[in-house]
Amino acid sequence: MKFITKRNLIITLTIIILLLIAFFILPVSIPIIVAFLTALALDPLVKWVEKKFKWKRKLSVIVNFIVFVGVILFLFFYTVTTLIGRIVHFTKEIPTYLNSLSSVWINTQSKLFQYTVGMPEDIITMLEKEFNGIVDSIRISLINLFAYERILALISDIPNFLVSFIVFMIALFLFMLELPNLKLMFYRHLTDATAQKVHYMMNKLNSVVLGFIKAQLLVSLIILVVSFIGLLLIIPKYAIIMSLVIWIIDVIPILGSIIILAPWSIYQYVSGDFAMGTKLAILAIILLVIRRTIEPKVMGSQIGLSPLPTLIAMFIGLKLFGVLGFFIGPMIVILFNTAREAGIIKLDFKV
Repeated sequence: MKFITKRNLIITLTIIILLLIAFFILPVSIPIIVAFLTALALDPLVKWVEKKFKWKRKLSVIVNFIVFVGVILFLFFYTVTTLIGRIVHFTKEIPTYLNSLSSVWINTQSKLFQYTVGMPEDIITMLEKEFNGIVDSIRISLINLFAYERILALISDIPNFLVSFIVFMIALFLFMLELPNLKLMFYRHLTDATAQKVHYMMNKLNSVVLGFIKAQLLVSLIILVVSFIGLLLIIPKYAIIMSLVIWIIDVIPILGSIIILAPWSIYQYVSGDFAMGTKLAILAIILLVIRRTIEPKVMGSQIGLSPLPTLIAMFIGLKLFGVLGFFIGPMIVILFNTAREAGIIKLDFKV
């Protein structure tokens, strides 16, 4: 019974509590967690403004919070208005699109009949059946995409999103104000030796967060420039608007710019403009290759990880935690490395 000691019981109880928090509390606390992480990310900027202009922390927090909210609202407003404008334009052009699709459908059927001349009737029947099956599956997919239940569910999620967004904003402001006090409360429960190690970790994480933001900004600017140049060569009329939309959407892990360019390319193919569809498809592939090759390298150089661990951490994090895991994965690896460097975690063993 030597294993049952007070220390082991405390460790076991702590692990159980952390597991319960991870399974039951974390999923419903995402806005608060994101607000806390955002406050940590903005804290170096708050300190810099406070030191630069010799302001009190409260004034520095208010100014930085207003600027942050202004940038978020501007990006949101611009994106929404741009998308609404595109949707309105699309609805006005629906008759033209339907006519072009009808002509493409007739031309496709006539070409199919030409290619199948002289073939056995069984093969022709099979080809027609497969072709009609593909068309029916596309039609069903479109119907399901714009189904009443799906649209109603999307609309019903708007109040939840607004509540989460309001909670995020309030929590962010309060965290930005109280972050020094929270740090003091945390360090009060640590010994001097442990406090030094944790302080080293926090400084390392602050530099990593800034490096992470710089890496994302650099990669996104490369995507913006390449998409603008590509669209300027392909379709100059929409180069500015669509490159900005692609730039904003591209932050979505794995998919990114494909969300915009793939449907656009498919539509051009269906409309009969194979040249335009091919150019858009090539641009989508180029942007995807740029992000998947440059991002791990740039992020690794900025946050102190080599490209391979960065790529593995992003992929596993994405699989385990979804979109947020794309950022959580590298942070966990960095936290582990800093804890090992600080001496909190020791791996000096041999097998």
